[in-house]
Amino acid sequence: MTETKTELKTWVHWLAFGLGSGLPKKAPGTWGTLASVPVWWLLLQDLALLPYLAVIVVGSVIGVYLCGKTAHDRNLHDHPGIVWDEWIGFWITCIALPAGWPWVIAAFALFRFFDIIKPWPIRWLDAQVHGGFGIMIDDIIAGLMALGVIQLAAWWIG
Repeated sequence: MTETKTELKTWVHWLAFGLGSGLPKKAPGTWGTLASVPVWWLLLQDLALLPYLAVIVVGSVIGVYLCGKTAHDRNLHDHPGIVWDEWIGFWITCIALPAGWPWVIAAFALFRFFDIIKPWPIRWLDAQVHGGFGIMIDDIIAGLMALGVIQLAAWWIG
């Protein structure tokens, strides 16, 4: 574990660390994204499009604060355990996701691909934009890129 339980004693840190899903030392972003799947499945997948988008917008705005405050408290630009941004990025990928587990798995894989590889402009934004917004924006863009691929595949298959 990269953090101790006592370092997650505030609700801000607890949420920024994805309810603790960002604590594993190896691949915290992947674990954090994986933890966002059941939350998406239980709370978000059946929402109509506008409420779903509203959750993403509100979650992103809240995330700027959560991630920025937690990074500041840790005195790091983007602590690897901060995974709220992965939650939002995955949920963006799942906008209007076709039904079925193969699509969920594809969404997970594509989001992780773009988040890890960081093609332009993700890598540039990650390096140039700081604070909570900087932490959030690269995962938002990765989510949008993965969303584009998923929707293109759904159109092509469908």
